[in-house]
Amino acid sequence: MRILVIGQGGREHALVWKLKQDPRIKEIFVAPGNGGTAGIATNVPVEVDDIKGLVNLCIQEGINLVVPAPELPLTLGIVDACRDAGIACFGPDAYAAKLEGSKSFAKDVMYAAGVPTAEFGAFDNYDDAVAYVKAKGAPIVIKADGLAAGKGVVVAMNMTEALGALEEIMVGNIFKDSGSKVVIEEMMEGEEVSCLAFCDGERALLLPSAQDHKRVYDDDKGPNTGGMGAYSPMPLVLENRHQEILDLIFKPVLEHLKKEGHPFKGILYAGLMLTKSGIKVVEFNVRFGDPECQPLLMRLEDNLLDLMSSCIKGALYKDKINVSDDVSVGIVIAAEGYPGSYKKGMEIKGITEAEKLADNKLKVFHSGTKLENGVLSSTGGRVLCVTALAPSLDEAIKLGYQGVSCIDMPYSQYRTDIGAKGIKNQK
Repeated sequence: MRILVIGQGGREHALVWKLKQDPRIKEIFVAPGNGGTAGIATNVPVEVDDIKGLVNLCIQEGINLVVPAPELPLTLGIVDACRDAGIACFGPDAYAAKLEGSKSFAKDVMYAAGVPTAEFGAFDNYDDAVAYVKAKGAPIVIKADGLAAGKGVVVAMNMTEALGALEEIMVGNIFKDSGSKVVIEEMMEGEEVSCLAFCDGERALLLPSAQDHKRVYDDDKGPNTGGMGAYSPMPLVLENRHQEILDLIFKPVLEHLKKEGHPFKGILYAGLMLTKSGIKVVEFNVRFGDPECQPLLMRLEDNLLDLMSSCIKGALYKDKINVSDDVSVGIVIAAEGYPGSYKKGMEIKGITEAEKLADNKLKVFHSGTKLENGVLSSTGGRVLCVTALAPSLDEAIKLGYQGVSCIDMPYSQYRTDIGAKGIKNQK
């Protein structure tokens, strides 16, 4: 079997690493890939938004399965294009992918399906948005409607911040077309948790819970990022709450999309808030999260190819996903200055030493890296995700940071408190 994984981040490296363990898979291509995937697969210079180029690559290389990892190719219709070409593709079609591509669309689906979420208003007119914010007051949440690489959300604690965010997004055009429309929500208070499920159009199988760390600095300070680390499971959402979440969130959404003629197949990611009044949806993604994917795949014991194939066929073949009882923690090493401006081209050393700390229990997944003439260097804001597996959260955190200490990269930064909320919630 020949597989194409689309993307170039840590999530993509983790997917290739997991799929590579299946002896039925003869070759894996990655478009465009990174320094980590270069060592275990074949990187090809096709960008994630080049739908025609990706399909042509599949035809040329005889690809049997396409795995689009980031949201952009999904929202651009890679699944539809592959279907037209007779190629299996793991993910939702372009219509269902609007659950992530448009926050207002996702809100409309939630309301139609009866899924609990924050009160909101959607606006494509700046003056109307300002009037709504003034009427509601602060704190309030301002979101760019379209894709913004995880950075299009502002939690405004006062009116100055709220109006400033609206001006930047709708007048300053910092997110381009993605900010031509905004969703304005009431601010929900509580613990956030990531719940991901394999979906076959009708049924959903939940993976273990995970908790992401979005802010760039310790204690959840600083601007939002694509994610600075994650761990699994999150103590407040263990397996005894899976059925509640399936009934409340996933089943109604799957039923609604099936009625619309676009059954959701692939990974549905629900970002949830555990509020005093119950579980509410913050947002939907239509693919694996990054960095949640890395700890989750470290724990996954079932065959990933079989799970993906059964979703595409519309027939999940089991009732429960098997995972390790161990806890996993992923710690992101980023370039200094991220998510703002940062340097590139820093040489990276120490990965081999880190992975020797614990055979099969510690893996360094590459995000923004390239391998050229035997030298590994940085190319992006998030560079590596050091991911550890251990019997307890304390031990996983300790092992993960031991791995981080082995890495040598100038002008780098990382949070020192990944998993600390989990320790607190355990107590």
